[in-house]
Amino acid sequence: MKQNAYIAGIGMTHFGKHIDRGLKSLTIEAVNTALKDAGLEGKDLEAAYMGNAAAGVIVGQVCIPGEVALREIGIGRIPVINIENACASASTAFNQACTMITSGLYDVVLATGAEKLFHEDKLKTFSVFTGAVDVENLAAVQQGIMNKARAAGMDVDMEGAGSKRSIFMDIYASMALEHMSKYGTTQAQFAAVSAKNSYHGSLNPKAQYREQLSVDQVMAAPAIAYPLTLPMCSPIGDGAAAVVLVSERKARQLGLKNQVRVASSVLRSGWDTVVEDELNITETCATEAYEEAGIGPQDLSCIELHDASAPSELIYYEYLGLCKKGEGGRFVEDGHSRLGGRVPVNTSGGLLRKGHPIGATGIAQIVELTEQLRGTAGNRQVEGARIALAENGGGYINDDAAALVVSILTK
Repeated sequence: MKQNAYIAGIGMTHFGKHIDRGLKSLTIEAVNTALKDAGLEGKDLEAAYMGNAAAGVIVGQVCIPGEVALREIGIGRIPVINIENACASASTAFNQACTMITSGLYDVVLATGAEKLFHEDKLKTFSVFTGAVDVENLAAVQQGIMNKARAAGMDVDMEGAGSKRSIFMDIYASMALEHMSKYGTTQAQFAAVSAKNSYHGSLNPKAQYREQLSVDQVMAAPAIAYPLTLPMCSPIGDGAAAVVLVSERKARQLGLKNQVRVASSVLRSGWDTVVEDELNITETCATEAYEEAGIGPQDLSCIELHDASAPSELIYYEYLGLCKKGEGGRFVEDGHSRLGGRVPVNTSGGLLRKGHPIGATGIAQIVELTEQLRGTAGNRQVEGARIALAENGGGYINDDAAALVVSILTK
């Protein structure tokens, strides 16, 4: 929907392996940083939305992760809403917080997301991702992956899917094979996405991985599920991110300078298409978000999108209207999505290099874009950034994302 909320404060932990820290500790760090950035205190919050997807599996905290973390720093009484929506959990929390402010119900709302994915038993971690598809129809999910690959002229080995790797890597591999077969996209072009994001991530002190990689290094890395190699797959990670949102009235009261406004935020769940060439969930959300913000893809200064795999980013270029269908490979090869290019994408390093603690990812995207629009992104600053887009999807049903959020921010 069309939004009118302002970002008063942002906070984010380093993403990575935090075996020695709990979910509360990570959440509290991000929330306290966001409150300090906003010049507000916990008592100023009128509601809070907490995104998390895996706590019940990984740390055993079910039902009340938001209340537990916030009570630790003295925040109670207010409504605390816990949101689980796969990898789109945090962006859903952000969407709902914005909507409550835009609707006039609150003046100050917290949106936060946190996740711990590292566990000594990797099967527990992988089970989180397997649970983000239809588990009562898992055989059909696997058959769909194989059918898509075979239609592209490849046989795939599903052994290890869900036990040695996330089943989503097989899903993304089948999408990549389909794109290669239909448009002639190459493995090297997918590798170019990872190499580009490794450069961006090297400039981000909070990124999980900061080593720069060349296309050749990405291609030579261990294979996961063809055509994906290890750097083409988002890593397991722990972390948290938070945003304090305020109304226009509260922004004036606070005397906010260098304001960042949420112009639109669209949340949809997937559906079964019945019309040939019907817009998919990403295209639909993007079209709505552009219309509500009164802009087009040509107006964007920078983008944070859901590169859970390198092929995902390349395909999303096309879905978001940055280039025509089939031209995503050339788009990245020509440097259009790199810092200094036409529209830099994933200046944070993206999920591939910044990391992907799934319950925190959507708000981490908003943190990066807010820094870009404020002009405080340091060495990864996009010159003259004024309009930014975040795209964050989660889960998989039949042939598309189960949930997806597209949000547009303006300076």
